[in-house]
Amino acid sequence: MTLPPIDEWWPELSDDARRAVAGSASGHLDEDVREEIREITGAVVGMIESLPDDDLAYARAHASAPEED
Repeated sequence: MTLPPIDEWWPELSDDARRAVAGSASGHLDEDVREEIREITGAVVGMIESLPDDDLAYARAHASAPEED
């Protein structure tokens, strides 16, 4: 399964989920984060989904930065 592009769901992710993603050493997404992505995008998000390095870097760069409207 493939995750939707991070810029489609990151702005809508809860603060707790953002911290979980940005703090992940491996980029593996826990169940709460996967569920939020499912709710936001309607995508099927598998149990073994992990972010690629570029998306993990994006998450870490945007974890504490305020989102622009």
